Amino acid sequence: GIAQTGTGKTLAFGIPIIQRLAVNKGQGLILVPTRELALQVEQALRQVGTPLGLRSAVIIGGTSQQPQVRAIKNNPHIVIATPGRLVDLLDQKLYRLDRVNIVTLDEADRMLDVGFLPQIKRILQTVTKDRQTMLFSATMPPSISSLASAFMKMPLRIEIAPQGTSAENVEQEVFVVSKNDKIRLLDSLLQKYRDDIILIFSRTKHGAKKIARDIRNMGHTATEIHGNRSQPQRKAALEGFVRGRFRIMVATDIAARGIDVKNISLVVNFDLPDNSEDYVHRIGRTGRAGRFGKAISFVTPSEKADIKKIERLIRKSLPILSLPALPPERAKPPHEDSREPAGQKQFGGRGRGQHSHAAQQRRAPRRRQHSRY
Repeated sequence: GIAQTGTGKTLAFGIPIIQRLAVNKGQGLILVPTRELALQVEQALRQVGTPLGLRSAVIIGGTSQQPQVRAIKNNPHIVIATPGRLVDLLDQKLYRLDRVNIVTLDEADRMLDVGFLPQIKRILQTVTKDRQTMLFSATMPPSISSLASAFMKMPLRIEIAPQGTSAENVEQEVFVVSKNDKIRLLDSLLQKYRDDIILIFSRTKHGAKKIARDIRNMGHTATEIHGNRSQPQRKAALEGFVRGRFRIMVATDIAARGIDVKNISLVVNFDLPDNSEDYVHRIGRTGRAGRFGKAISFVTPSEKADIKKIERLIRKSLPILSLPALPPERAKPPHEDSREPAGQKQFGGRGRGQHSHAAQQRRAPRRRQHSRY
């Protein structure tokens, strides 16, 4: 199943799983690439399935496995898991896949790339061959698509839109800027979009931490999410962003896949992603469920060829804007440790409720139409 980001793929596979299990019994298994996405998928299924008596279990790393083992022993109808922790439980003989008769790979192209492939092969070889297998993503490169067919019998491909299609409601812009001037350009944009809820992508964990620190030094509320943070820290950062404690979140591609935070009105690619498909997923964090959004990418002169690759994938030309007048470089902030900065509350930062609607209306498109985690 291929459809643009933000179009409701979770329920597109969640509801059929619930319906099938109601008739045929057995157990459903949903595999996802990140812990955050696993928790989000379970929340979405609970909203639909709880009135029907649905029981689910989330199997993810970074937290104690004991509550997860107890949830499995409760005979859940659906298990949502990241591959690493699931294989760990299989190796410890704490979970068996013999009841699983329907398997879904969410963000399937990421699940079948080099990093996850050995674990996915192990899991699918263990599950009964007499199963239904579903794959969902907004992007599906030909190399991954051909690999996917090896795990399926007579697969049916359903495209709501051609793979790589970016969200229709997202206005996209590019600035060509030197690496040394990126933070000054970001400073300028954060002043311009001071009422917006903003998600900023960095290519590396160290970069995300540094960018977040610089943003706080500019006087904005900001948090960060990346693989160097513990699971409790990642959860607190995402919850703080969702609830409006932080107006800005800086992330690696850990947040590019599937994460659904309402009212993100601006996505900034401080660094371009390593591959074009991740660009589609990143900008899909805004303009979701019919809302309007904006995506701005910083491109160094040596990366212009990467923009051409992205344009070929999304079948659109990306407008390159002239640089605004850049503010002077700010004094370096004092060193912060890896914990959430205690002094964040001192900074002004508007809550999202009173500003987000107006900000999104301003940005309605004009009629010109691993481990870095």
